[in-house]
Amino acid sequence: MNNIKVNFSIKDLENLTGIKAHTIRIWEKRYDLLRPNRSDTNIRNYSLASFQKLLNISYLNNNGLKISKIANLKEEEIPIKVREIASRAKVEDHAINALKMAMINFDQVLFYSTYNNLLETKSFSEIFYTVFLPLLNEIGLLWQTNTITPAHEHFLSIHIKQKILLNTERLQILEPKPVSKTYVLFLPDNEIHDIGLLFINYQLRSKGYHTIFLGESVPMESLTDLLEFFDEITFISYFTVHPPEQEIPDYINKFNETLLNKENTKFLLLGKKVSDYNLSDLPEKISIFNSIENLVKDL
Repeated sequence: MNNIKVNFSIKDLENLTGIKAHTIRIWEKRYDLLRPNRSDTNIRNYSLASFQKLLNISYLNNNGLKISKIANLKEEEIPIKVREIASRAKVEDHAINALKMAMINFDQVLFYSTYNNLLETKSFSEIFYTVFLPLLNEIGLLWQTNTITPAHEHFLSIHIKQKILLNTERLQILEPKPVSKTYVLFLPDNEIHDIGLLFINYQLRSKGYHTIFLGESVPMESLTDLLEFFDEITFISYFTVHPPEQEIPDYINKFNETLLNKENTKFLLLGKKVSDYNLSDLPEKISIFNSIENLVKDL
């Protein structure tokens, strides 16, 4: 337990649950739902149990229970009510809350039990789109606001990666078709955020395509070797934090000149760094997509 975050500020709770700090204070004062500790300077400080309780309260409130009714529930009745509603309500919301708890506690058992419960009603792709992607988007914001540490983010990321790799491995023995078309997936120099690219690789393999996954921080010049081996190549990359915005136009133009000279070559791009790129400036063989789902649909 020494490595687990056990104290949270009211701002942490706001970031983690989506409930405004002002609302949390009202619930405390009016309904006595939470009882924070206070520092010598009267600053609120919340326990792990308070965070878990607030997640449950938020879930019940979002599923139609008035806060006054929740306040009348006994302490032990709140998680029971959550499980009751989760069994018939939107399972994704409950799963995201459970995975947040798993992350905060570095709780591998909770991660895997939540994932296995989702598998009972959803395919892996559905889980990724409806649970993992929204969760990862939230986690990025939580990390930026110092609500969680890099260790929390890495804990969650590595377990999601393991699931993608496990599902991809099951497809590796399938003979790709058509064999003439190859997708090369890579990240540019200094880019290490590969979850989106790993999932695209999984989706391509599930459709029977031939893929070569090169992973993170690949120098552009080294990609030229592939042109000697394959006649029809579609390069795919994901720009999350690199390259810097001011370097992206030069990167795109250099890529076009260096790697897209052959007739059957293309470059598909997505990620936060290119979300606002002026599409009219793109070379003919380069396309930008605003989501993994849209890219996969277009393949």
